Amino acid sequence: MSAAASAAPSTEGVTVTNPQAALLTPWKPRVNPWLIAMTVALAAFMEVLDTSIANVALPHIAGSLGASTDEGTWVLTSYLVSNAIVLPLGGWASSVMGRRNFFVFCITVFTAASFLCGAAPTLPLLLLFRII
Repeated sequence: MSAAASAAPSTEGVTVTNPQAALLTPWKPRVNPWLIAMTVALAAFMEVLDTSIANVALPHIAGSLGASTDEGTWVLTSYLVSNAIVLPLGGWASSVMGRRNFFVFCITVFTAASFLCGAAPTLPLLLLFRII
C-alpha cells in the first residue's frame, strides 16, 4: 500500500451531500397557477360583463333616470374615459401595493362601485359611481 492511499480518510459511515441538490429540485409555486389564472379570468369577465350590461340597458337606464338617450351615453363615456386613465396607472400601483393587494383592492372597489351604480337615484350620481 502506498503512503498516499494510507493517508486518505476513510469514507465508511460518512454521508455525502450534493451541494448542487438545491439546483436539481424543481421549483413549485405556493399557489396553483390554474387557480390564479381562473381568478384573473373571472375578474376580466366581470369587467366585460359590466360594460356589456351597460351597453344593452342604456335606453332603460336613461328612461329610469329621466334622461335623454344622449345624456345616457355619458354612462358609457365616463366609464371608458376613467378606464383609459386608470389602466396605465395599474402597473405602477401594483408595484407600490403588491400585485395581490392591488388586485384585491380593485375587486373591492369595483364591487362597491357596481352596487352604488345600481342604487344611484340620479344620472349625475350614476356617472360619478361609474367613474369610480
